[in-house]
Amino acid sequence: MSSGRRRLTAWIVLAPWAAWALVRGLGLERGYPLVPLLALTPYVTVLVVVPLAAALLLRQRAAGLAALGVAAVLAAGVAPRGVPSRTAALDGPELRVLTANLYYGRADPRALVDLVRRERVDVLSVQELTPAARDALEREGLTVSLPYQHAEAEAGASGSGLYARFPLAPLPQVPSSSAFAMPRAGLDIPGAPALEVVAVHPPPPINAESVRRWEHDLAGLFPAGAAKPLRILAGDFNATLDHRELRRLLARGYRDAAAASGAGWTATWPRTGTRLPPPVTIDHILIDRRATPGRVTVHDLPGSDHRPVLAEVGLPSSPSQAGGRGANAAAPATTRRRRDPPRRALGRSLRSRRRSHSPADSAARSTSSSSPLMKWASTPLPSGSR
Repeated sequence: MSSGRRRLTAWIVLAPWAAWALVRGLGLERGYPLVPLLALTPYVTVLVVVPLAAALLLRQRAAGLAALGVAAVLAAGVAPRGVPSRTAALDGPELRVLTANLYYGRADPRALVDLVRRERVDVLSVQELTPAARDALEREGLTVSLPYQHAEAEAGASGSGLYARFPLAPLPQVPSSSAFAMPRAGLDIPGAPALEVVAVHPPPPINAESVRRWEHDLAGLFPAGAAKPLRILAGDFNATLDHRELRRLLARGYRDAAAASGAGWTATWPRTGTRLPPPVTIDHILIDRRATPGRVTVHDLPGSDHRPVLAEVGLPSSPSQAGGRGANAAAPATTRRRRDPPRRALGRSLRSRRRSHSPADSAARSTSSSSPLMKWASTPLPSGSR
């Protein structure tokens, strides 16, 4: 092969990775199919060895240096989520937050309740909560461990709900352009400031229209900040940290608990060992930057196509610590209270006052739109990129 052909071949091989790095680095993804494709960025980053190897084999120094630059750009976006960040410990209570997508309500309710009880969960966000799944979770004893709830169970994949160990005060729902419910509630935690939690579930970006709705719903999530209540967003975001919309949300006062703890590389969907689509991380717990991320673990849930994510969250102490109650009002009548939660004195960590409860949870999922598995699996991806 002539020198000119070797040079041209090296640059042609590098071009797709260079274009991907440009789109990812500058947040240029627009519409379908670029948005769902961006979820594959970690795999593209690993495969950047291909243009590097081609440049070496073809003895093209300029192309090799350019490939190194492309690799650096891609790695700069992906590598930090696997490295724990240093954060100062706070003097308030610790909250254990779990998010689980129930795959049209098909997830095993007993397995979910067992997980809640075993991990001493304080707040549970569930997506794709159907009426049947809600009832099954209650039969398994979810509302014994988490007696307060603000649930919007619906058929299909559009239902979501919040369950908590402490009183929940339902708040106006997050504005949504789709049928997907995103319940929002104030949480009254002794020793902590006013806190809001949202069960997040925008529609999956599987076509041009759903991409617009996905962008709208992520943009509609409320920002965090000093003049606002402490906020936690937990759910199936149908987005990875490589998506511009999720990075914009993080820039509005949040941090990803998994990435901050060094667990950001762990995939959450699809759970089963399917080859296509490859596993990606679309379930997240975003915490207010005034809170401190602790250990994050990812679990299996039989019957679901997602893996639940559990995060320990350190909260600042309430300005009126002596009062013993948070700033949120007690749960109104619309919050269903099954049994009084433990009322022992709250120390530095909530774990010191938890007591074990018996039953196990049930799962639910809903909506005529498919779950991320069905939705993202329908995304046509180039044969070489999956």
